[in-house]
Amino acid sequence: MARQFDLFSDPADAAARLPPGLSLVPEAITPAQEAAFAERIDATPLEPFRFGQWTGRRLTFSYGTGYDYTRGQPTPAPPLPDWLLALRERLAPLTGLDAAALAQALLIRYDPGAGIGWHRDRPVYGDVLGLSLSAACTLRLRRRTATGFERASLLLPRRALYRLAGEARQEWEHSIAPMDEVRRSITLRTMTAASR
Repeated sequence: MARQFDLFSDPADAAARLPPGLSLVPEAITPAQEAAFAERIDATPLEPFRFGQWTGRRLTFSYGTGYDYTRGQPTPAPPLPDWLLALRERLAPLTGLDAAALAQALLIRYDPGAGIGWHRDRPVYGDVLGLSLSAACTLRLRRRTATGFERASLLLPRRALYRLAGEARQEWEHSIAPMDEVRRSITLRTMTAASR
């Protein structure tokens, strides 16, 4: 049977049980900043997420690069606006990244009933930073093993920043179950050397 654990069931050893490469920074921004970012996201021309012929319930908008899931390649997108440039300058040092390396941004609004299924971010992207806004949620993780799946879950409080790098980024899938309330997020990503 695959090992399963909840990363916050025992806070004393939670850090030791994180998949390598997954880190969490609680309260990465202030409540006032959270409210301002929610307004910015809602003022952006968000569109339903599209994956080939399938349309998702979450609403998204990309900066820096987009991604065409039908052709399997990055696409041009508007440059990061000043407010996102300032945000990446604030968040990058919290995770040990160079701000300029965070070349892609994705704004997401999950209206009630919207979630995101099991996936790994496309290989053109390197490290992934996610800023959780408006509602707490549980980031679910899984990795295939010889006997099934190894699973983990991590509570993402409002204003928390997580980073997926290394093993957590390359070997584990992640998802967020649909929720009953509005949640927003800002994802910042590095690009892999092959995609530049």
